[in-house]
Amino acid sequence: MARTKEFDPEAALQSALELFWRRGYEATSVTDLVEHLGIGRASLYATFGSKHELYLKAMDRYAEMRDPILLAELSQPGPTLPAVRAVVRRFAAEAASPQGRQNGCFVTNTAAELAPHDPAAARRVEISWEHLETPLHSALVRAQAQGELPEDRDPRALARMLLVLMQGIRIVGKASNDPARVRDAAEQALALLD
Repeated sequence: MARTKEFDPEAALQSALELFWRRGYEATSVTDLVEHLGIGRASLYATFGSKHELYLKAMDRYAEMRDPILLAELSQPGPTLPAVRAVVRRFAAEAASPQGRQNGCFVTNTAAELAPHDPAAARRVEISWEHLETPLHSALVRAQAQGELPEDRDPRALARMLLVLMQGIRIVGKASNDPARVRDAAEQALALLD
């Protein structure tokens, strides 16, 4: 007879996400995961596979948490540029917050730590960036159609510029003691939308 799990796999995955987010992949050992999740090593492997598989599942969970919020913010009816500005400003505020300074962005952290040599992590980073760029692009196309964005602006190029800015904001916000640095950068980029 199979034993029933004595822990909640969803709660354990969320806990692993938080640990990986705070410490990174390399700095988190299997022993750290076992202690943090409060489960046995065998249970960890049986439920999630390897440390690497658990990390990828944590990345997927992070995307599940973040992507719908962004899509909802950028697909509201009515004027579009205020929503784009609000998203960029929220990224800047989060980057400068105490939690942002401590953890940064899980995707940006992964891009810097693993993407150069880990194809599975790199693929998830690319997917995450597409899930940011695509709604930004759609919102900017709508803004242009509604007369909010000048006709001579390229919505795709602007969406990509905002994506790169927002990811850069996450890195600078994590490393800088000066919150004005990310706020000023965000405002300068948003001025390009006028």
